[in-house]
Amino acid sequence: MTKKNPMRMCVGCHEMREKRNLIRVLKMQDNTFCIDPAGRKNGRGAYLCKNLDCLELAVKNHGLERSFKMSIPKEIVAELAEEMKTIAE
Repeated sequence: MTKKNPMRMCVGCHEMREKRNLIRVLKMQDNTFCIDPAGRKNGRGAYLCKNLDCLELAVKNHGLERSFKMSIPKEIVAELAEEMKTIAE
């Protein structure tokens, strides 16, 4: 019997991919944002592909704002982009 892999949708490109191939962006209760590489922290999460193009698409199409039900400052997006660069390498 094969194990079923959980699928998640990227909020940037809207493609369904395996959860392990995506990066989880997390909004914690104190309205701070971080990247959760393990995918186990508590908070509201949204998934992005491991490239900056999907982050740009998610910002342009308001995918992250829809997922987190709030507007996201540009400083936070810049911080997430820096964190994604280190993870993608």
